[in-house]
Amino acid sequence: MAVIRRGSRSDRQQRAAERLGAVGQRDGEVRMAREIGQFAPDVADPENVPTLTERLRGYEDRVPLFVNALQPIEWRYTNEPSWVMRENGNELDYNRVWVKADGELPSDPVVHTATMLYSSDTTVLDSIITTHGLSWGYDRIFAATVNHSVWFHRQVNFNEWLLYSTSSPVASDSRGLGTGYFFDRSRRPVASVVQEGLVKYFPDKS
Repeated sequence: MAVIRRGSRSDRQQRAAERLGAVGQRDGEVRMAREIGQFAPDVADPENVPTLTERLRGYEDRVPLFVNALQPIEWRYTNEPSWVMRENGNELDYNRVWVKADGELPSDPVVHTATMLYSSDTTVLDSIITTHGLSWGYDRIFAATVNHSVWFHRQVNFNEWLLYSTSSPVASDSRGLGTGYFFDRSRRPVASVVQEGLVKYFPDKS
């Protein structure tokens, strides 16, 4: 029978530190920090892309709900929004949007986290329809959230721009899965999002 030699506790901590990127130790607790697998996409800075108001100009009759909605969050698409994409006859399997509070939030970190959480529902399902070249305002689509989960990786300052990168890995039987990642200006992951939605498309009768 093989004997597994696990080594001392200090040896195991050292191996964990080497493999998982420990950044400090306090009272014997190894704190680990390593970014694995998710990297911020290369996109234009928020100062160099159009505002949402500019993106909506000329589409007031096509997407009036977006035009008339309250906008406590400032959005800046780095790609074509769905309504522009649809008019141009394109398809898009991702959406990448800079977001931040429209105005100055108080210093309470809970408020910043809650506001980011609120914004996480904005574009996460969009990639389900843009992957098929569809858009709100052009096509008859019904969508409703089935579940929505967010994992917070570090404290966020929502007075500063965050990149929200979303995509849809699968859609089947009128259900679609959207995934998203928030990155700060230093391209560090701030939060991860997974949302399942009920999505129904009603083609025009020809």
